[in-house]
Amino acid sequence: MKAYLLLADGFEEVEALTTADILIRAGVDVKLVKIPSSTGTGHECKAARGTHDIKIKPDLTLNLDINADDLLDGDCIILPGGMPGTKNLAASTDCIKLIKAYNDAGKIVAAICAAPSVLGLNGLLKGKKATCFPGFEDKLTGASVCSDGAVIDGNIVTGKSMGSAVSFGLAVTEALLGRNAARSVESSIYRG
Repeated sequence: MKAYLLLADGFEEVEALTTADILIRAGVDVKLVKIPSSTGTGHECKAARGTHDIKIKPDLTLNLDINADDLLDGDCIILPGGMPGTKNLAASTDCIKLIKAYNDAGKIVAAICAAPSVLGLNGLLKGKKATCFPGFEDKLTGASVCSDGAVIDGNIVTGKSMGSAVSFGLAVTEALLGRNAARSVESSIYRG
């Protein structure tokens, strides 16, 4: 299994890295992909800058190391929240192209915190249950909004907030590999 986690500048670090960590523990090949800013002057910096100014070196930078079409081979695409990361994802035509292509193919599309708004604003949540950071509910167009920490509805996985990052990562694992795989990872991280 392969998952692409999209990092636009201003992403929430805990949401991105916790989700990646849990999936890697489950045996998923996770690639961190920087989405260049649509307002940037180019690829002046390959590092992705989080909302708390933590810099992460991605595996790939879109349109520098790889093209959007080359990312269609994955089984899952993941959007962490954070500001202005969510706005930067929403402004990226490549991001929108990818989430729609994954959704149309029935592949897993996952978003946490503010990022489910990107799914809602692009019609991916119609008739689905979804959760998001409080205050973004009106952007989950067509969804039945839940207050759960993480929600799986078909191929869509949504998470509420940074505080739900572990639950979200486990939900993405379950959607990709099944409940037993998610329980195995959960057991390994909660042993104490």
